[in-house]
Amino acid sequence: MPRQAGRHFLQIPGPTNVPERVLRAMDMPTMDHRGPEFALLTLEILKGLKQVFKTSADVVIYPASGTGAWEAAMVNTLSAGDKVLMFETGHFATLWQVIANDLGLDVEFVEGDWRRGVDPAEVEARLSADENHAIKAVMVVHNETSTGVTSRIGEIRKAIDKSGHPALFMVDVISSLGSIDYRHDEWGVDVTVGGSQKGLMLPPGLSFNAISTKALEASKTATLPASFWNWQPMIAANKTGYFPYTPATNLLYALRESLKMLLEEEGLGNVFARHRRHGEATRLAVRAWGLEILCLDPEEYSAALTAIMVPEGHDADHLRKVILERYNMSLGTGLAKVQGRVFRIGHLGDFNDLMLAGTLSGVEMGLAAAKIPFNKGGINAALDYLTENP
Repeated sequence: MPRQAGRHFLQIPGPTNVPERVLRAMDMPTMDHRGPEFALLTLEILKGLKQVFKTSADVVIYPASGTGAWEAAMVNTLSAGDKVLMFETGHFATLWQVIANDLGLDVEFVEGDWRRGVDPAEVEARLSADENHAIKAVMVVHNETSTGVTSRIGEIRKAIDKSGHPALFMVDVISSLGSIDYRHDEWGVDVTVGGSQKGLMLPPGLSFNAISTKALEASKTATLPASFWNWQPMIAANKTGYFPYTPATNLLYALRESLKMLLEEEGLGNVFARHRRHGEATRLAVRAWGLEILCLDPEEYSAALTAIMVPEGHDADHLRKVILERYNMSLGTGLAKVQGRVFRIGHLGDFNDLMLAGTLSGVEMGLAAAKIPFNKGGINAALDYLTENP
């Protein structure tokens, strides 16, 4: 492609835009990861991460993508042949299920239409029917990045409790951590899986497990191989600020800076409110355009991204191509079952009103350029909402 003037608009739902100061924080000489200065860095970061996960439990950091943290959650707590309950809420829930199968787990995979989150009543019914407690873990994606659907984790926890079932509860927060309110301790989650490249405003390369006492107990009898992913040496080394192997030192510099921005400067409550506000403005634009939001239940609308359906007979990927070539903006593609049928607007991470206005303007111009039928005025609906709700 020829050079395009101006800054590229990266409006996919992750990896997200990395703030300049976070990039500068990485631009440091590599630290001695066995020295005293590094220990202080680690302890500061772990304290901040616990605030983001809203937990007093252990949090471990892997030099890996979120996929690694998925695997870590399972190999530390389960044994080959164990039965797990998982739900098809979208592409990433499906991929987590693939890894569970690859590890030799017995997966009960509840089919879904990719337009709704996990039904707490379905969780309760399946666990209540499991009288012999064969199911060892319930595994849910909090915010499904492929669909813009957010499952109600607190209600699912209540459903598990109502069934009286002892299964572990594992939750993927890769695209909600630092963007959508999440409460590891209050919601009784045993393993929470996170990643660096979305709400935490970092490049890809770090992933996380937040680990309950119950999950730690389960790790003592789990027999799936867990060498690189093993929690025990990580937790032991972290107590004094170190790691059992070489960590991603410069990404940890960046993580310290992003945690400062989220926790000390903006505050998590304000971060979540900002994301909710931008999500609502985006949905108002979509409705004004006369297009359909993929998520069907308003209670499950994502504050981090919006997946939008194009009219029958039109190609969402063609629209994305037109927008990229004409306006230098990247939007999220439809994945697997919804490929070509939806495009996704990421409105998470380091993001403000003017960035949203530019994004929605690019989409509105792109709809016209791609000759997709729509009603003009979506950008105006969003701007009115943002102005009236500062």
